[in-house]
Amino acid sequence: MKFRCTILYVQNVAQSLSFFEAAFGFRTKMLHESGDYGELDTGATILALSSSKLMEQMGKKPGAPDPARPVFELAVETDDVAAGVAQALKAGAKLVSEPAKMDWGQTIAYVSEPNGFLIEICTPVSG
Repeated sequence: MKFRCTILYVQNVAQSLSFFEAAFGFRTKMLHESGDYGELDTGATILALSSSKLMEQMGKKPGAPDPARPVFELAVETDDVAAGVAQALKAGAKLVSEPAKMDWGQTIAYVSEPNGFLIEICTPVSG
C-alpha cells in the first residue's frame, strides 16, 4: 500500500483549488465536471478537495474546521517562511501566528485557509 492523498471537505472546490494555486503554487491536477471533487499536484502527495455537499449525499456529516481547535494541520515547506506567509495572505489566508524560529532550528508560521483549515508554513527540519 501507499499513502495516496489527503482530502479536505470544502464548500466550493473550484475556489479552494484556486486558493491553493495562488497561495502555494500548487497546480490543479483535475476538477470533476460536477465541481464536487478536485485534486492538486503538490509534489509527492495529492491534496484532494471534496464538496461538503457530496459528502452529505454519501451519508457523512463533515464538521467545520476551526483553526483555534485543529484536529490536524497541513504543512508546506519553503526556504523563506516570511515570503510564503505573505503569498498565502495575499491569496486570502488569515494569519494565525507570525514566523518564529523553534528550538530545533526550524522556522514555522501558521495561517488558516478560507475554509478554516490550519496550514503550517515551515522551513525543512534539519538534524
